[in-house]
Amino acid sequence: GDPPSHPELLDWLAVEFRNSGWDQKQFYRMLLSSATFRQQSTATELALQRDFDNRLLSRGTRFRLDAEQLRDNVLFVSGLLNPAMGGRGVMPYQPPDIWEPVGYENSNTRFYLQEHGSALYRRSIYCFVKRTAPPPFMTNFDAPNREQFCSRRERSNTPLQALQLMNDVQHFEAARVLAQRLLETPIDDNARITLLLRIVLARGPAADELHILKKALEAQRQHFTAHPENATRVIRNGEAPVADNRPHAELAAWTMLSSLVLNLDETVCRN
Repeated sequence: GDPPSHPELLDWLAVEFRNSGWDQKQFYRMLLSSATFRQQSTATELALQRDFDNRLLSRGTRFRLDAEQLRDNVLFVSGLLNPAMGGRGVMPYQPPDIWEPVGYENSNTRFYLQEHGSALYRRSIYCFVKRTAPPPFMTNFDAPNREQFCSRRERSNTPLQALQLMNDVQHFEAARVLAQRLLETPIDDNARITLLLRIVLARGPAADELHILKKALEAQRQHFTAHPENATRVIRNGEAPVADNRPHAELAAWTMLSSLVLNLDETVCRN
C-alpha cells in the first residue's frame, strides 16, 4: 500500500499512547476531541485544488451514522435515553413473529419478550442480538450480524432505510417525546422551531429553513385539526407517557415536525 501521509504524526501518537500507560480510552478521547476529527465536511475551492482526495485531512469526512448511533442519537435528543452502564442485554421494540420461526421448542430465546419502562431506552450496545434473527433496524443499517469477525462496516444507502427512519416505533416515539419537551416551553412558533434545531442539529435555522418549517407545521396543524383520529394515532406510538394536557392536534403537528428534523441528512450523517 501507499506510505502514510503523516508519518511523524503516527510516531507522536505511538509515543503518547505508550506514555499514557496504554490507556485506550484516553487515546480514543484524544483522537475524537482533536480539531482534525471535528472538522466540517464542507471544502473550499482551495482545499479541493490542493487536497482533492482529502489525503492530507484538510476537511472532515461525511458519512451516515452507524445503526447504534442512529438509535442512541434520537433517544438522547428526545430525553429518553437511559444512560445506565452494565447489566444484562435488553429487548427493545421489534416487529412481531421474527424469533418464533427460527426458535427451538425448548430454547430460552424462542419468544421475543419485549422490555418495558426505562429498559426500552437503554443504549444500543446493550440490545440483545440473536444471531439467527438479528434486530431488523440494526441489520437494515449495516450492523454486523455477529456470525463472523467484522473489521470494517459497510455503509449502504437504500430506500428501506429512509422508510424505517420515518416509521420505526422508537424513532416516532422519540419525535413525540421531543415534541412534548418543546411544547412545555412557553414560547412562540419561531422560537420553538429554533429550539428544535438547536437540540437536534446544535444550530439555529436559516431564514429560508424557518419559513419552510413553519409552513410544514401549519399544514400539519390543519390536517390534524380536521382529522383528530389521525392525531390520536400519531401520538399513541410507543410506551412513553403521553402529555394529555396538550391538544392532540397540536402535539401531533409538532411530532411530525420533530420527525422531519430527525430525518434530515444533517441529523443522520456525520458532517
